[in-house]
Amino acid sequence: MIKVAVVDDHEMVRKGIISYLVTEPEIDVVGEAKSGNEAIKLVLEKRPEVVLMDLLMEDGNGIEATREILQHEPNCKIIIITSFYDDEQVFPAIEAGAFSYMLKTATADEVVRAIRKAVAGEPIIEPKVANRMMNRLRKQEKKPHHDLTERELEVLMCIGEGMNNQEISAELFIGIKTVKTHVSNILSKLDVADRTQAAVYANRNGVIKTNKH
Repeated sequence: MIKVAVVDDHEMVRKGIISYLVTEPEIDVVGEAKSGNEAIKLVLEKRPEVVLMDLLMEDGNGIEATREILQHEPNCKIIIITSFYDDEQVFPAIEAGAFSYMLKTATADEVVRAIRKAVAGEPIIEPKVANRMMNRLRKQEKKPHHDLTERELEVLMCIGEGMNNQEISAELFIGIKTVKTHVSNILSKLDVADRTQAAVYANRNGVIKTNKH
């Protein structure tokens, strides 16, 4: 039997989910809660394997409850079931330790499947949420210096080594005016105020080491 708890501040939603879950022979609904704080007490008392957790509730939201529950019961699998998939809800919930993330548009069968998958260690992520997560990862992976041209990268490396415009001109065999143009473009693309900040950026982000020939 899979021990499950249902947390939602809307009674009709709670009762609706529970009425379906109790028809599943391998699921044992051990309790319900209408707030995050109630959920924490319920989990500590009943120790369910899976918790179906709403996000926006009074008296402790789902994100806070998820974080608190997992501090005490790290093996508990928390499945977020919510109407929201915006960044302000998705990422804090995932960072708090939510195992799966579903929308309330999911069918009852999909919820049961997510419960079974959770026990088996397989998360279910709503496609809309997965897309947001992938987009965020892509943004995190892309750094400002990735937008620099090859020549601008060479100039940035020189700046990182403390060269002035005259030295950069001699190093790269380009005119002073061209160097100044590249420096201006670099400052703009990196969104830094001056070449000192550009040099700090280059060193912090490994531009010198990774791009130096």
